[in-house]
Amino acid sequence: MAVENTAAVVRICDIDIKQAQFLLGCFSLHLCVVEDGVPIPGSFWGECEAGIIGSNVYVRRDTPVHSLLHEACHLIVLPPERRAQVHTDATDSVAEEDASCYLQLLLANCIDGFGFERACADMDLWGYTFRLGSARAWYERDAEDAQQFLFECGILPLSIPETLQPAREA
Repeated sequence: MAVENTAAVVRICDIDIKQAQFLLGCFSLHLCVVEDGVPIPGSFWGECEAGIIGSNVYVRRDTPVHSLLHEACHLIVLPPERRAQVHTDATDSVAEEDASCYLQLLLANCIDGFGFERACADMDLWGYTFRLGSARAWYERDAEDAQQFLFECGILPLSIPETLQPAREA
């Protein structure tokens, strides 16, 4: 995938990082924020794209939120023994890739200021490719295999807290 015009995508600096940390924690993942300008550990695509090592997802303030969710979803769909072995590249499996794309769209609504519609738009801007031409069209009309994969893994139906807001300090 080639990064095209991504200036308009929602980035980590645009969301509540505590909410993202809480969401990943629901799946026993850790969100690690690295300093601006520092290379992101475990990033397959380089630049500002999220990285993964074991159960850790690495981001910077300029990392796109869709990248955070996509890489986290790669880890979520893996059994724990495989997750522990991940460094940079989660899989070469089309089924796991599709399941990760589907799950990231489901989880997008769990992040205030992002959501399903924006996730689809940002995925399209970044250059994800789908047979039907867009993330939304794929999700609505061509993702049965991804759904089945997630059901077989026990991920669907999702069992995450009704509210994904971490407790706010008074």
